Parts: sequence; C-alpha cells; structure tokens
Amino acid sequence: MGEEEIEEENSNRVGLLKRCTTGGSGGSTRWVDGSEVDSETSPSWSIFGDEEIIKQGYGSVRRRLVKKPKRVDSFDVEAMEISVAHGSHHKKEASLLSTLALAFQTLGVVYGDMGTSPLYVFSGVFSKVPITSEVDVLGALSIVLYTIALIPLMKYVFIVLKANDSGEGGTFALYSLICRYANVNLLPNRQPADEHISSFKLKLPTPELQRALNIKEVLERKSSLKTLVLLLVLMGTSMIIGDGILTPAISVMSAVSGLQGRVPGFGTNALVFTSIIILGVLFSIQRYGSSKVGFTFAPALALWFFSLGAIGVYNLLKHDVTVLRALNPAYIYLFFKKNSINGWSALGGCVLCITGAEAMFADLGHFSVKSIQIAFTSVVFPCLFLAYFGQAAYLMKFPNSSERIFYDSVPDGLFWPVFGLATVAAIIASQAMISASFSCVKQAMALGCFPRLKIIHTSKRHMGQIYIPVINWFLMIMCMLVVAAFQSTTDISNAYGIAEVGVMMVSTTLVTVVMLLIWQTNLFLAILFPLIFGTIELIYMSAVLSKIFEGGWLPLVFASWFLCVMYIWNYGSVLKYQSEVKQKISMDFMHELGSSLGTVRVPGIGLLYNELVQGIPSIFAQFLLDLPAIHSVIVFVCIKYVPVPVVPQEERFLFRRVGPKDYHMFRCVARYGYKDVRKEDHHAFEQLLVDSLEKFLRKEALDVALEINLNQPDLDSISVRSRDESEIQDGDGDGDGDGMDELKIPLMRDQRLETSGASTSEASLTLPASVMPVDEDPSLEYELSALREATESGFTYLLGHGDVRAKKNSWFIKKLSINYFYAFMRKNCRGGAATMRVPHMNIIQVGMTYMV
Repeated sequence: MGEEEIEEENSNRVGLLKRCTTGGSGGSTRWVDGSEVDSETSPSWSIFGDEEIIKQGYGSVRRRLVKKPKRVDSFDVEAMEISVAHGSHHKKEASLLSTLALAFQTLGVVYGDMGTSPLYVFSGVFSKVPITSEVDVLGALSIVLYTIALIPLMKYVFIVLKANDSGEGGTFALYSLICRYANVNLLPNRQPADEHISSFKLKLPTPELQRALNIKEVLERKSSLKTLVLLLVLMGTSMIIGDGILTPAISVMSAVSGLQGRVPGFGTNALVFTSIIILGVLFSIQRYGSSKVGFTFAPALALWFFSLGAIGVYNLLKHDVTVLRALNPAYIYLFFKKNSINGWSALGGCVLCITGAEAMFADLGHFSVKSIQIAFTSVVFPCLFLAYFGQAAYLMKFPNSSERIFYDSVPDGLFWPVFGLATVAAIIASQAMISASFSCVKQAMALGCFPRLKIIHTSKRHMGQIYIPVINWFLMIMCMLVVAAFQSTTDISNAYGIAEVGVMMVSTTLVTVVMLLIWQTNLFLAILFPLIFGTIELIYMSAVLSKIFEGGWLPLVFASWFLCVMYIWNYGSVLKYQSEVKQKISMDFMHELGSSLGTVRVPGIGLLYNELVQGIPSIFAQFLLDLPAIHSVIVFVCIKYVPVPVVPQEERFLFRRVGPKDYHMFRCVARYGYKDVRKEDHHAFEQLLVDSLEKFLRKEALDVALEINLNQPDLDSISVRSRDESEIQDGDGDGDGDGMDELKIPLMRDQRLETSGASTSEASLTLPASVMPVDEDPSLEYELSALREATESGFTYLLGHGDVRAKKNSWFIKKLSINYFYAFMRKNCRGGAATMRVPHMNIIQVGMTYMV
C-alpha cells in the first residue's frame, strides 16, 4: 500500500471519529441508546449459533441453542487491604462477655445525646406551662416517661433495630434495603452481577406474597415514587446533619449554664463566650480522630448515668416519693385538660427527652443489636427514669426552680464534680453527633447524593472513624452563630425538636415500607406500626412547628439547604449518566475503525476512568481525536457504589473483554459499598490490576477451550478451518483471515503493516486452543507476553473533564439548577484525579460538554 493510500485511509477514519463526536450518522456510525443490548453481552469468543451454521450450508446439523460459558468477571484488584473486620457482615455469634463489653462501649458512643437530655427537658417544658399545681408536674412527668417507653424502647429497641442492613443502620441502610429488593435507584447502573455479591442477597423470612410483589412493581414502574423515596432519605439525612449543628450548641450551653447563679457576675455574655470557646476546642480536635480519646468515653458516660440515677433516688426519697403516681397515664389527660393550648405547646419541651434516639439505629454498624438493647434496657432506661422522677420530686417542693432544675436538684457538696461530669458528657454527646454527620455525608457521597469532598481516615483499624474538614468547619461556624444569635437554651430547644421529630418520621415511613416489601409482615401489624408511632410523632411535630417563629425555623433552613444541595447533585449526576448511556459508541463503529482504532497503538496501558458499567464511553472518541496515538492496551475503569454496606474484597472487581481480541480493550468495574474505604496506592493498584487481568485471560481461555470441547461432537462435520473463519466473521466482521490471524495481530503496530498479515495456510494447520492445554495455547501466551510488554512501558490515566449544560429548550428551573448550582458544585468539589488517587504526572485529560 502506498503512502497516499495510507493517508487517505487515516483521513477516512478521522472523519468517522469526527462524525461520531459531532453526532453524525453517516454509514453505520450510530449512538447506542440505553435500551439497546450492549456489545459486551456478545463476547468475541462465544460459539456461533444455528443461523451462522445454516448460512454456511451445514443443514445436516440440527438446530439447537448453544450454551455460552459463564463469563469470568470477579477478580480483586484491591490496592490496599484495610485491617478492618468486614466481619460486621459475617458476624459469628458473639459470646456473652463480648456482648456485654460492646454494651458498655455503646454508653460512650450511642447514648451521650439522650443522656444529657435531663439538663434541659423540664426547663423547656415549664417555660410554656407555669407550675401552679401538682397536676402540672405529674402530667409533664407522665408524658416524658411514656414518650421514652414508647419511642426509644418500643419503637427503636424492639422494632427498628431489626431493620438493619447486614448490621448497618440509619436512613441510608433502609434505602439500600429497598433498593436491593426493588430497583428504585435513579442511577441506572445496576448490573445482574451485583446480585451475586454475598452481602446483596436478602434473606426473606417468609415466601413472597403477592402484596410485596405488587408494591415492588409499583415502586419500579413509577418514577415519582422513586423520587419520593429518595427525597425521604435525603430529608432524614439533612436533619441528622442539622442535629450535628444543634446538639453541640444546646448540650454545651446547658452544661455551662450551671455556672450562672454559682459564679458571681457570670451572666449571659459570659455564658455565650465560654460556650463558643468550648465549641472551638471541640471542633479543632476533630482532625485527630475520636480513637485517641475514645477509651474515656464509655467510663465517663457510665459514671454520668450512675450519677443521674443516684441523684434521682436521692431527690425522690428526700422530697416527694409520691411522684411515682405519674406512672398512671390518667395524669396526661388531666395535664391537657388543665393547660389546653399551653399544654400542647409544652410538648416541644417534652420531646427533648428522646433526643439522640435515632443514634441507636444510626450507630448500629459499630456495635450489635443485642449490645444496644442490653445497654438501653439495663442502664439508660432505668437511670433516665430515676433522673426525671427525682427532678419532679424536687419541683413538687420547689416549683420556682424549673429554670435551673437540674443543677438546683444536685446536692450542694456534689455541685462541682457533677458540673465537670456534665460538661464532659455534653462534649461526648456533641462528639457523637459530629461523627454521625461525617458518616452521613460519606454515605451520601457514596450513593451519588453529595459533592465529592476530602475524607481523612483517622484510624487504620476502624473504617468508620473519618474526618471531613469542610463539613467540620461548616458545623463549627454554624454552631457558634447559633449560640451567639439565640443566647438561650430555651430558644435552641425549640429548633432542636423539629430536627429530632423529622428524622423519626422519616424512619417510621421507611421501616413501614421495609415491613410491607421485605419482611412481608402481616398487613394488620404493618399498618399498626405507623398508626401508633406515626401518630405520636405527628402530634409532637405539630407542637414543635408551633414554635417556628421562636427558633423552629432554624433546622428547617438547615435541612432545606442540605436537601437542595444533595438533590441537585443527584439530579445532575443522574442526567449526566443518562446522557453518557445514550451517547455510547457502538461496536459497529469500532469495527469500522479496525484494531488500530484509527490511530497508532503505542506501548503502554491506558486506564480510562468513566462511569459507565457497559459499553464504550463517548469520551474515548475524544481521546482518539485529540491524541496522536493510543496505548496498546486500554482498560475502562469504572468506580461504582452498590447498595450494600461493604463489598467483600474477593468480590470487589469485575473484568470483561470489550470488542474482539485484537482490540485489546477490557473493562474493570470496581464495586464499593457505602461503608467501604478507598485507600489505594496507585503502584499496588497497577500491579494487582495486571495480575488480575492475567488471571482473567487464563480463565477465559480455559472456559472457551472447555466449551468448544463440549460442542465438538455435534459439530464434527465442520472443519477447524471453517470454524475459525466463522468466529472471525462473528468477531470483527471483516471475514478475511482466521482465528490465529486475529490473535497474531500485535498489541501495537504501525498502520502501514496493517495489510501484511501472516499466511493463512500455516494457521489452517494449527490445532485450535480447545484440543491443547491452556498453558500451551499460543494465542494466550502471545497475549500474555504482549500484556507484560505493555506493563513495562508504564500506565497512563485517561480522565475526562465533563461540562454539564442544560439543553436550550429546558425549563428555567432546570437551567438554573444545572448551569449554575450543579456547575458551581462540580467546579468547587474535589476533583476526579484527587478522588481516585492517581499520580498527576501520568494524567491525560480532555474536556467534553454533555447537553442534558
């Protein structure tokens, strides 16, 4: 072939690429939409079917379905083993001693927020209802006691904790359960292979009911319901992050307020200033991680709960033991009968007694269901009951002490030790909610609902201990502003109640869906759950919403802001992914380019990061246009999060071949759970990737050899030569050459050598791989040696910088959301290179605009 003919051929291929990237449809070039079967489902090494046999004239061979080998997909290329027990998902039955040890540890992590509630509950209640008779005290006490018994004990301890996702809790755990059973995830990247992950399978307690199947069908069919479920999850997450702002503020201020009246001249300004200093110190030490001081948490909170119970018993015996009458729920009726509207408004203070109840479910991943149940029923529940009984007994004798009830009820000689202990308990409670906020943001990022932020893992042994600098400083500034603006725990408590009740209502709704869809509970019991607990929470929500102008607007603003951020990010990400699916490059177009891909193949391995789990991304065509050459081996790497807490390391990665063998293109899908930690060294990643790719090639060759052997008796009238020709026609469509010719094409070569193929006569005398050992298969050994040659030449990371813009005919709100808000977040969030931890010296990046 002359130089002019070569140049003409190259220009034709460049023209094809340009038509592809500009949406041209000339010839057979076309985009593959999301509904079309991906080219990867028809591997080049599959045995041809009956239609091809009949076409070749082999009418004597009967028609039959040819069984294709199961594709070998799962290879682990984890770059760094995390010394963490994925064992929370494969837990053995713990011994009684270890369960008790875990129960003791939960006191410092789970119950800090609920344990500090006696500091401010009755002061919030009686700020709305003055104490004029014993009915006020006994009625308020009865409401508090039955609220604790119904919500934390009955709802969370005995019901909600069972709705865990392989040992993980929280709103995202409930969402992952629903997403696994019904395909309600808005991001269309679910693969059948995901269902083979060991932690993906759901163990249903009863056979499938028609009711559950109907609910599943409705959820999967109606996109509005999918959006509604996602909004519920995001709303609950937003309110938990809002708690991360309000909990430190109210806990620290309530603890420090004990100095008022004890220290002369310690007024409101001194209270605010001292609280701000403590909050600054608290948030400043977050970067060191909670593990360094974690061993002090449980003993300190255990001592705190013991102090609460002891002080309660002391006041109960000394002042008025008759407050035990509050166990009679009739006092609740008398309380509302006497105070009417004011009594209803006082519910906003009563609800503070269950602040932190959601932490029992959210922090489940670090402990076990039994340990949390034992700690609550044996320590937290009785100590809180005794504390509130003691405070009520004190109020029966000193009704004017409601504003400072906790510290006034402490015996004089124990004030300073209790004050110090209360301050420590408040800090620990704040620490727990700050850590919970970090975890929620990380889970939201994993499921594509939050912009990428820098995450620092503060412990090498515990993957749950993380630190997010941006969120930390945002929470600190917001906490300080709340303290400086409100200057009173009463006003902050008005805001606090809305966030707490909102999270509980979201949990009630999602658990009800789990009951109907997954547990397939009796319909009467499934309806009874939201009827009882949902009604109580709605009553509390109506009470706290009445204080919307007294500080209740604050959590609504926080939750709305976070909800908008998360929803817009998810909305933009879904539109971008759908656009990439529609613009996938078809294999017909790749066949037109040929094995050289319309350019020069040079030594090396190119790792092209993209979000597609199937097909060839359109950004690849941009690389072919912009680069003078492309690497001899191309691996499409997709980082994908699946709705499970942790993907076992041995099931982390999937490998697939893309296109015919002489193209030397592969796909690697890396699957992570929402609790997984990605800490990868790129050198180790590269080495393990190559090792796993070699294993894949060997297993692929073995499966093909076995499959050909299985089908050999039925096709004995077909010559080896004919089969090889058919495979070539099925593989890359040109039909000139045989199977060995296809594999003899080098991984890299100049286009001038494209027509100088090896002689077919030599290949026709060579036995196929099916009748020789895999290790002696020349095609496999050639491909492995070429892969090693490419590895020695090095790795290059091919990254695409996608600019997402709304179409010109889009609605104004869509243009505003995508072109400004989503674009701003993409521009300012953590970049892809930093998130994937790739070396900057080995990056090639091209830009592309997606019109959505």
